[in-house]
Amino acid sequence: MTQDEVLAVFGSNVQKERQSKEFSQETLAEMAELDRTYISSMERGKRNVSLVNIVKISNALSISPSKLFEGIREIDG
Repeated sequence: MTQDEVLAVFGSNVQKERQSKEFSQETLAEMAELDRTYISSMERGKRNVSLVNIVKISNALSISPSKLFEGIREIDG
């Protein structure tokens, strides 16, 4: 996988989890103490997310951080 593909899969996983909880981006952002535009760009695979923010997002979604990494494989060389 390329770095861009990793970011896209991660963002898609966040979006799926958010939608399964019927949260808006605004709701998730508030719960995770992040900005809505941050959530938006992350879901579109345009933002490389810090470990601290991954934990904030997974806590807001009441899931393990590992769930957000499903489908992600090693980055190509």
